[in-house]
Parts: sequence; C-alpha cells; structure tokens
Amino acid sequence: MASLSGLASALESYRGRDRLIRVLGYCCQLVGGVLVEQCPARSEVGTRLLVVSTQLSHCRTILRLFDDLAMFVYTKQYGLGAQEEDAFVRWVSVLGNLADQLYYPCEHVAWAADARVLHVDSSRWWTLSTTLWALSLLLGVARSLWMLLKLRQRLRSPTAPFTSPLPRGKRRAMEAQMRSEALSLLSNLADLANAVHWLPRGVLWAGRFPPWLVGLMGTISSILSMYQAAWAGGQAEATTP
Repeated sequence: MASLSGLASALESYRGRDRLIRVLGYCCQLVGGVLVEQCPARSEVGTRLLVVSTQLSHCRTILRLFDDLAMFVYTKQYGLGAQEEDAFVRWVSVLGNLADQLYYPCEHVAWAADARVLHVDSSRWWTLSTTLWALSLLLGVARSLWMLLKLRQRLRSPTAPFTSPLPRGKRRAMEAQMRSEALSLLSNLADLANAVHWLPRGVLWAGRFPPWLVGLMGTISSILSMYQAAWAGGQAEATTP
C-alpha cells in the first residue's frame, strides 16, 4: 500500500507523470523493437508496442508546449550563475540553460508543422531542436565530469599540516553529490547517444540505431533519472528536522 501511495503521489505532479510516460514509452520501444527484429512470430505484438511508444512520445511533446514559462523563470533566477564558486560550472550551466530555453520553441514549431498548423518544413525545426538538446546534454556531461573530478580531488587530497580533516558530515555530503553527478553523467550519456542518432545522417552514428537500441538507451536514462529523483527525495526527507 505504501508503494501504491507513493506512486499515486508521484503521478499527481507533472514531473512524476512525465518520468512514468517516458520510461513506459522507451520500454515499449525496447520490447517492441526486440520482438520485431528477433521474434518474427511476435512481430505483430512488437509493431503494436512501437505504435504505443510513438503515441507516448507525442504525448510528451504536447505536454512540453507548456514548459517554456517554467524554463524561463528558472533561467532568469539562475542568471549568470553568480552563486556558483567555479567559473567553469557557471558558464557551462548558463550555456545549458540557453540551449534548453531555445529548444522548446523550436520543438513547438516542428510539432505545429507536423500538425499542419504552420506551413513550414518540420524536418529543419526537428533537426534544430535535436541539435539544441544534444548541445544541452553535452554541456551536462562536461559539467558532471568536471564536478566529479573536483570532488574527487577534494576527497583524496592529503590534509595540510595544522589543518583538521574534513568533518564526517561534509565528507558524506560530498560523496552523495558525487553519486548524484555520476547518475546524471550516465543518464546524459545515454540520452546523448539517442540525440546523435536523431540528427541528420552523416553526423557520427546518426540514423544507425535500430529501434530496440534507442529504447534501451532511453530506458537506461529514464530509470537512472527516476532513481536519482527518488534518492534525492529520500535524502531531503532524511535531512528534514
């Protein structure tokens, strides 16, 4: 009952529903792709699962029509990252926010073109939105790698003479941050693999992934993101007095 209550609570939020739709969509693509490619007797079931995956992806695209304002508020609040101590983290985050902010209107135009609301070439806008998504993911990967390197250096650096070692609480907090950055890194790498696949052919491995591999990368990313969100929520509850 507790798990059902937690799931119901998560589904009451937009982010919770989006995570569930995302993981279900990619799981359907993974299983459907495997059935179509490896099990001819089950190819009809696989095809139906791929259709479900496509529809769930369209659902998320439509829901993202309302994300611009939230992203704008977050970007405005972050500003130029004056609160960040590290200059590299600051500017990578600023560029990532800019890429995310531009991504949404480009995707909206592509969706509107596909729906014949606008008479423009949707493929160009899909390419532009995917490029911005890939750029954001690449910046996220760079940020996580940098943070992991800096945190590892701080944890492993020898204590200077006449200075006390790191308090246990601070060490645990840094280790928790490293775990979070590692999860973000793996999730972003999985998404980046798919983002490159959806770019025009000729760009690295663009267009070369079979449906099941796209589903696998997306499922890995989705599960890692859900685990990270659940773990962060548990940490917040544990530290609440």
